[in-house]
Amino acid sequence: MRRRLFTVLTVGGCLTCGELFLTGGNAARADQTGGPSMAAASQNTSAAAPLSASDQALVAQIETYLNGLTSLTANFLQVAADGSTRTGKAWLQRPGKMRFEYDPPDPQLLVAGFGLLVYHDPELGQTTNIPLSATPLGILLAQHVVLSGSVTVTDIQRNPGEIDLSLIRTGKAAAGSLTLVFGTDPLELRQWKVLDAQAHETQVSLYDIAPGGPFPDSLFTYQGESPIQSGG
Repeated sequence: MRRRLFTVLTVGGCLTCGELFLTGGNAARADQTGGPSMAAASQNTSAAAPLSASDQALVAQIETYLNGLTSLTANFLQVAADGSTRTGKAWLQRPGKMRFEYDPPDPQLLVAGFGLLVYHDPELGQTTNIPLSATPLGILLAQHVVLSGSVTVTDIQRNPGEIDLSLIRTGKAAAGSLTLVFGTDPLELRQWKVLDAQAHETQVSLYDIAPGGPFPDSLFTYQGESPIQSGG
């Protein structure tokens, strides 16, 4: 289970080198074997139809909201593909910074800052660095969020009190997808879902969301030894 957590985060570059935000690193290896990632890629590209005028207006509204989101704190609930759950505390400071600390007995730590996503697992004695730009999380933490060009909106679902916006990195559908879930009235990010190259989905829900910051840079810096480089 610990290894699975790391795989999801690295598959494309996400939040938790375990199952939180990674979805990109393993995509290429899966493609070479003709494995499940091919099905995931097909699933991610099939729905990328042209956006209607109302969809484009909604995407613009979401871009404005995300670009106005500077910093917050929240508790989170993470649900893995196998149904297992983990909880913890999150700090977000745009652009480019996030910290996820898991509640005991989970000792893992996920830190995004200064262009890197760093995942530390003391039980395995491993620390892994992943370029933030290679991860789905990088879309959310970009200095200026633009949901077009290098990012493709593949699906928009409107439900009572909720909007689901699914994204891929343009031309890299095999790496996985990111779905942002927003509450409405007011518009607020509440959840994201990461679908990795093997079609495994991990959900992260935020609650007790509160504005905060600015936070010290030390909160988004991991001081460790001999990190493992992943991706590029």
